[in-house]
Amino acid sequence: MTTNTLAKRPLGNTALQISTLGLGGWNTYGDLVKAQTTVNQIIHTAFDHGVNFFDMANNYADGRAEEMMGIALNTLPRDALILSSKVFMAKDPNERGLSEAKIKRGIERSLKRIGTDYIDIYFCHRYDPNTPLEETIATMGELIQQGKIRHWGSSTWSASQIAQAHTIAHAIGVAPPMVEQPELNLLRQIDYPLGSRREIAKKGMGVVTFSPLASGLLSGKYERGIPDDSRLAKIDWLRNSMQKQLQQHSAQQLKSLANQLNCQPAQLAIAWCLTQPGVSSAITGASRLEQLIENLGAAEITISTEIMQKLDQIYAPSYLKKLKWKARMLLSRMRQ
Repeated sequence: MTTNTLAKRPLGNTALQISTLGLGGWNTYGDLVKAQTTVNQIIHTAFDHGVNFFDMANNYADGRAEEMMGIALNTLPRDALILSSKVFMAKDPNERGLSEAKIKRGIERSLKRIGTDYIDIYFCHRYDPNTPLEETIATMGELIQQGKIRHWGSSTWSASQIAQAHTIAHAIGVAPPMVEQPELNLLRQIDYPLGSRREIAKKGMGVVTFSPLASGLLSGKYERGIPDDSRLAKIDWLRNSMQKQLQQHSAQQLKSLANQLNCQPAQLAIAWCLTQPGVSSAITGASRLEQLIENLGAAEITISTEIMQKLDQIYAPSYLKKLKWKARMLLSRMRQ
């Protein structure tokens, strides 16, 4: 199952129209994939199928992801692309954070590695409690004025942090964060829906989610254990953090539901992300062309009410099930 042209969705109150699926470089390009020809092939095929959103970060593979993706992206029309990168993480602890100096050094290095004059969305990769938020926001506003970024955003920020950022931005007369990038997948349904979602909607922000397959867990690749060449095998902290999800995941149940829709488990998991309120795009990863093509097929899947309810029964936390049940009951009464 493939698609020729992915649908585009508005990204909050920005003027950007973003593809429903994006392609990210975390732990892939420059790490798992070291051949530039492979990166070129994946990125060009994604673009040919309608992907216009490509997500990077200063610390992905110590900057090599930006370099390799940049080489591939520079052969495509720049005005047809939405490029994002991030600042905060750094191998050198002295470069970690969101101070004015660190942000300014970070943007110059990212622009050089990617080979572009500007970045469409520049994310604060995490919240920095050690830097005054006014300093971070003022610096982002300066980068917008200089034309080095079009918008700035947050990643995994809480509702109160997002609200505070908007308050400060309006007070000092600069642009507030316009995009949030939360983790969202069938195994992680708490932080975004019950945390920042309402605040994001109230502020008119766009949402692009990461890890729709829970680091590959929802694709079925760990059904018979952890392969030696997988992310969980190579990254200790990721494997440790995923232990609870490994125990909760039911690969057979997800596969059974996917079979009813004549699709793959990974496609169903990605399609589920696209049904969630406020989501404009889900960032996917691909180390092989076949994997990319499979992921793109998720955009063609329509999840029935019956399948959605079964997914809730399997994956939704108990209190989230109650909230969804109450919402469905209320909607049913309104229709009567």
